[in-house]
Amino acid sequence: MGLKEGTRATRLAKTAGLVGLVGIGATGCSTDEVLRFGWPVAVTPQAERMREMWTWSVIAALVVGVIVWGLILWSVAFHRKKTEELPRQTAYNLPLEIVLIVVPTVIVAVLFYFTAVTQNYVTKKTGDADVTVDVIAFQWNWEFQYPQHKTSEGQVVSTLGTSTEIPLLVVPEKKSIRFNLRSTDVIHSFFVPEFHFKRDVFPQPEKNNQDNVFEITSIDRPGAFVGRCAELCGSYHSVMNFEVRALPQADWDRYIKLREQTNDKTGKPYSAAEALAEVGCEWCSPLATTTTPFNTDRTAREASGSGRK
Repeated sequence: MGLKEGTRATRLAKTAGLVGLVGIGATGCSTDEVLRFGWPVAVTPQAERMREMWTWSVIAALVVGVIVWGLILWSVAFHRKKTEELPRQTAYNLPLEIVLIVVPTVIVAVLFYFTAVTQNYVTKKTGDADVTVDVIAFQWNWEFQYPQHKTSEGQVVSTLGTSTEIPLLVVPEKKSIRFNLRSTDVIHSFFVPEFHFKRDVFPQPEKNNQDNVFEITSIDRPGAFVGRCAELCGSYHSVMNFEVRALPQADWDRYIKLREQTNDKTGKPYSAAEALAEVGCEWCSPLATTTTPFNTDRTAREASGSGRK
């Protein structure tokens, strides 16, 4: 009887292992993707630190899961009902109860420690960032202001989404950036998946006891990234998107200099799209790459979200 049970348990373990290998192979994921456990590729040090915590948390959860699954399978395989005789009853197993209290407590304490360390790193503010961006959210658009830079007309350089242009947040790579967030109406949420940082955008944050400032120490590579509002904010929440352009330092310097100048063709300061077109780098396209501009004329749309005919 024991030999049969051992053979059955061995066969079950082999089957489970085979199913696991097939499952991993069928995903088509690379080694790097498997180790990220579905976490998107990060472009900031803060995002990478959160990715590390995510990876080790999942590994810890899998270890605990394997132990629990093993105990369940062990009980099923070797402690099934064999006779009508009542098995020996045990109670108040003090060593076992101590283990069941101490081990979960240690696990929670370790997770809490690394969570606190990671959170402190991600939310740390130096107050001396290279670039400052004021992010203003409103139904259903974004405005990005650069208070350190002024146009030829003496106004703060800013970018506002229109019915033909997606809101463009243009920043330099490998520089620290400080974001000041506020809303002019309801609660929104500033979210760039590659930054892996989502922060709610409140109206009057100083009166709502909200920390509306966060920093990233750098964007590791140039490129174009999509940003979204991650808080349900009204009928057209789903189209309240923007895009990020991270430029090499030389291209950023040229871009911001153009934003401070007057465009001879229009007689007005360069818009974000016009300046990016002048810079002309591979990832500087002023056109939306993953989204479409939202029609800011509210009278042109029905409340259901469909356009008027």
